Amino acid sequence: MSTSRKDFKQAGNVWARPGMTVTFRAELMPGRERSQRTFRVKELLTSGRVSLHGVDGEHAEKEFEAIQLGRRPVPR
Repeated sequence: MSTSRKDFKQAGNVWARPGMTVTFRAELMPGRERSQRTFRVKELLTSGRVSLHGVDGEHAEKEFEAIQLGRRPVPR
């Protein structure tokens, strides 16, 4: 892990946290509405990737739309 990434994580500045919702970019799930592309973060992994409720595998920040603070979560 690079020093800058290590410092970033130690400061508590991470792109996702357990319980928050993330939305896959539309081009990764074509033909699906936003609500069908939105999932809740189950766990933030040491690699910086996340595991999600309802989706298999590990996922990187670049797979998702930019986080928009203050946006209401999509009802599930």
